[in-house]
Amino acid sequence: MSGLRTLPVPDGLDGMRVDAGLSKLLGLSRTIVAGLAESGDVVLDGTPAGKSDRLVAGAWLEVTLPPAEQPLEVVAVPVEGLRILHQDDDIVVVDKPIGVAVHPSPGWEGPTVVGGLAAAGVRIATSGASERQGVVHRLDAGTTGVMVVAKSEHAYSTLKRAFKERTVDKRYHALVQGHPDPSRGTIDAPIDRHPRHDYKFAVVAGGKPSITHYETVEAFRAASLVDVKLETGRTHQIRVHFAAVRHPCVGDLTYGADPVLARRVGLSRQWLHARSLGFEHPSDGRWVSFDSDYPADLAHAVDVLRDADG
Repeated sequence: MSGLRTLPVPDGLDGMRVDAGLSKLLGLSRTIVAGLAESGDVVLDGTPAGKSDRLVAGAWLEVTLPPAEQPLEVVAVPVEGLRILHQDDDIVVVDKPIGVAVHPSPGWEGPTVVGGLAAAGVRIATSGASERQGVVHRLDAGTTGVMVVAKSEHAYSTLKRAFKERTVDKRYHALVQGHPDPSRGTIDAPIDRHPRHDYKFAVVAGGKPSITHYETVEAFRAASLVDVKLETGRTHQIRVHFAAVRHPCVGDLTYGADPVLARRVGLSRQWLHARSLGFEHPSDGRWVSFDSDYPADLAHAVDVLRDADG
């Protein structure tokens, strides 16, 4: 898809920002489009356009696209700390450690779940893009816990549908600053990319519907341990929602957490853990569920707060 593209701006993009509109039109990320604009590769009616300029229906658009990227490859490399909790002919359930991405992506050079499974001799489904075959859901590299990968093609299609239809029970535990009020409730607020920082997400009017249910499990003076059930699965959803109600995850400096508290409990990442995962097994429909214990850094942070309150 590299080279020069010339076309009139479609009516449906009238009034949209250049980065948002061209991302939708060309299927590129807003970050890539913003980079093209900054380098003068987006021209509207003969004039270079900035990423925040507005598109006008019918204006003549010229975009010089970057060279096509080579397909990402899965490299079979053992992943320290990646544990297989369950495996059968259809699925493999793993406990993902900190600092591990689910699959390769541009700019990521660290370990991946699919690479670790390949190194362990686990064959997964071939459905999906080459770098994320078998992947039916994801966890951030900085989030630990339980996740499932499809091994059979039937399991891939069945689980993808289950996640889309929200019949999967995804439970997270999060340590959030302060005390949510009420102690049990629902955060229903739309999420989209942050209007100024492309690496972040935010509650944005007109964003994708996003619903988070929570219940306080244990309260400390400085923070609360909450059980979280996701009704939707947006990127950074838990982190964004709790930051929006002024209770960011402890240690989550990206979303406004207190760095003093993070240092006090010894955290260098957000306190967020995929605690359990339940779903109908693709082979026979029976309900199965899997749990993951807190890793050492998260358990330590909770111990520090308990000791302080004691």
